[in-house]
Amino acid sequence: MASTASAALKRVALEGLGWLLVVGGIVALVLPGPGLLAIVAGLALLSQQYDWARRRLEPAKQRALQAAADGVSTWPRILMSATGAAFLVALGVLWGLKPDVPGWWPLADSWWLPGGWGTGASLIVSGLVAAALIVYSYRNFREIKATDPTP
Repeated sequence: MASTASAALKRVALEGLGWLLVVGGIVALVLPGPGLLAIVAGLALLSQQYDWARRRLEPAKQRALQAAADGVSTWPRILMSATGAAFLVALGVLWGLKPDVPGWWPLADSWWLPGGWGTGASLIVSGLVAAALIVYSYRNFREIKATDPTP
């Protein structure tokens, strides 16, 4: 009886985490964050329980890997990706420190960098994840291109 309850609890936890990652990934497609990565991770968890998720996992995984390879295909793309990651970290620090409202700010003072360190920390984490993914992509996809004998 205890093993059945344990298995059910594990299934509910994995399924809940899978859905959280899928929904968070969809949100991260338009907000700062690794959206495709989260969607693939969520589908990987859900594919253990559902055939529809298993069927959608491979195309999503291929799109994520293609996006990673495209992001490091040229030096300008690498530079822009690294600049974007650094910008997210810097913006997160700025957001957390919440400097005084500048004179040019047209809205009410309460709309200047709302959220404090909670928002700043999420931006910093997103920037660090992006930097790690750039390094991963560079190490795994740039070297393949350099040693690939096909034109």
